[in-house]
Amino acid sequence: MSDRKGHRSGGRASAHRRQTGHAIAQPPWRIPVNPDHPTEPLPPEGVAAIHEAAMRVLEEIGIEFLHPEARDVLARAGCAVEPDGCNVRMDRAWVMEKVALAPAEFTITPRNPDRAIRIGGPHMVFSAVASPPNVMDLDRGRRVGDFASFRDLTKLTQYFNCLHVAGGYPVEPVDLHASIRHLDCIHAALTLTDKVSHAYSLGPDRVEDVLEMARLASGLPADEFFAIPRLYTNINSSSPLKHDWPMLDGAMRFARRGQPVIVTPFTLAGAMAPVTMAGAVVQSVAECLAAVALLQQINPGTPCVMGTFTSNVDMKSGAPAFGTPEYMRATQMSGQMARFYRLPLRASNACAANAPDAQAMWESMNSLWAAVQSRTNFVFHGAGWLEGGLIASYEKLVMDCEAIQQIQRYFEPVLVDTSADALALEAIREVGPNGNFFGASHTQDRYATAFYAPFLSDWRNFEAWSGAGATWTAERANRIWKKILAEYEPPPMDPDAREALDDFVARRKAEGGAETDF
Repeated sequence: MSDRKGHRSGGRASAHRRQTGHAIAQPPWRIPVNPDHPTEPLPPEGVAAIHEAAMRVLEEIGIEFLHPEARDVLARAGCAVEPDGCNVRMDRAWVMEKVALAPAEFTITPRNPDRAIRIGGPHMVFSAVASPPNVMDLDRGRRVGDFASFRDLTKLTQYFNCLHVAGGYPVEPVDLHASIRHLDCIHAALTLTDKVSHAYSLGPDRVEDVLEMARLASGLPADEFFAIPRLYTNINSSSPLKHDWPMLDGAMRFARRGQPVIVTPFTLAGAMAPVTMAGAVVQSVAECLAAVALLQQINPGTPCVMGTFTSNVDMKSGAPAFGTPEYMRATQMSGQMARFYRLPLRASNACAANAPDAQAMWESMNSLWAAVQSRTNFVFHGAGWLEGGLIASYEKLVMDCEAIQQIQRYFEPVLVDTSADALALEAIREVGPNGNFFGASHTQDRYATAFYAPFLSDWRNFEAWSGAGATWTAERANRIWKKILAEYEPPPMDPDAREALDDFVARRKAEGGAETDF
């Protein structure tokens, strides 16, 4: 990782420097580095068994590709394409040859190069929640998503240094017509933030518009802009065993321009995948690798990420469950498989709770720690997710950022420093058996950097906390997001680039926007 300003990975000085004069105190922007060995519940023979089963799915059962061009590409590559059908079977040697072409690590550079992110290896980045149809806050309750809430949540995403990516729409603004929604949304994402942005693979017009808007916002000519990764798309297979037309079309357009694609099967065990965790992971791996192989055939070296969204369901209702022990194990197992194929891993901060309460946070903490333990590189839906992805919550976004900051603090090398200075023998000698360490020089010299300082909790005892003005966590989070929005300032943008972006959006709206019938 670059050592330039804004890309430090940790260390005492940078990790503890606090921002002041803002609604909250937060650590500076940095790309976290996960120093822990991953949790590996599968023995080597278990990894080999899942790989073998996934290869047999690809060779014997096949994957449905609902895009004729994708089938043509695969047929020319020697895959067995069903005559007059969509099923494609792939030879394992060919699949492994293609998957090996994807880089194990890569960097995405948005319009502000100081916000570049590293994907792969020990690096771990977080995005805000993406795509819920509803939004919630304590003042207005649960409601259908709108553009005003979209803008609010985008501003919060820009504000928090622990969120590295403006990933998708933080809520679906259904008050905007579908044909022009992407124009207003991406315009807001590119002007209200300077972080890495995302394009939904929902038809050619939308993808091409977003790629051009991101280029215009950068102020760069096309050849320079597309010379390196600048933005990404995330596609989901239609589990079981199917890749649909819009997702494939968008992914192939990204691949031709060398832009990253995250491939995330939606394998809920017992519903869209086998009820066993091993079987669900087998299916997820097969669906992912099939798409990665296609993209490498189109443009060798296209950055690709293996996504995991494997969890269980309530077998009585069919409702998804997240943050469960099954979800944690599936994520850990998927991490083992991603490392086996030398692909970066994407997971999520998911929960099934309907409100920003204790259930929401214990399920989210299970999801987040599963991401840490699996060596996840990209945590999608990192902050603000509720009700299985049906709600974007203002308060939950703030609460999740608190949890993410704690994880980033946990990564810091200072916590496991065993140097002579850190062992503190002289401090122990100075204080002796009858003193305390509050006033010791060893403590005072490190007072500002010694411990994590949360912005949600005040660590006071019950008597102090329960007096006038005491509030619960969600209520404190409610106050915080309001302060953030009150002081928000958009990041600077080159005036010429802004004018070009505005003109493009106006022109495309006048032309009618995107085709919605495909």
